[in-house]
Amino acid sequence: MKNHDKALLLFVMALIFLAGCSASFEEEQTKASEAVEEAFKGAANKRNQENKEIQYHLPFGFEVKEESANNIILKNGEKTYILFYNLQEDASSEVVLNATLQQKEFDLDERFTEEGKLGYLLVKRLNEKENEVTVGIGGVKITSEVKTKNLAAEAEAMMHIANSVHFKS
Repeated sequence: MKNHDKALLLFVMALIFLAGCSASFEEEQTKASEAVEEAFKGAANKRNQENKEIQYHLPFGFEVKEESANNIILKNGEKTYILFYNLQEDASSEVVLNATLQQKEFDLDERFTEEGKLGYLLVKRLNEKENEVTVGIGGVKITSEVKTKNLAAEAEAMMHIANSVHFKS
């Protein structure tokens, strides 16, 4: 076999290997749905942040970048997340979910219910590698752009944040 043929064969094998290693969008959706449902049904993490209206938990590495009425912009490294909350809507409300669904079509729309709470996971595929992900519970939602390969882990972390939000009354 000539060196050119060997190199071509090695290149083709490498492509096949890499294609097999990358998680498909469908596989990641399934994993994300399971992880988000588990985080939704789990106990809320201890709250370690607050403003004048809510208390909530931020995982290690997350920080508050900016606050405005009903919105908190969060950063984790270079990633940005938008935490939105509507004080008029409780954990069973569909108002925020329905308003979000009216803005665009989503490739994944999963909903979870437990003990008077409505949770949801919405994913809009932007391209092969990027997705817009929204998770929420009632009047609280958090949105970010997420790489397909990180869909499950990111969506789970986002649900942990949403699940921890407590309205001060």
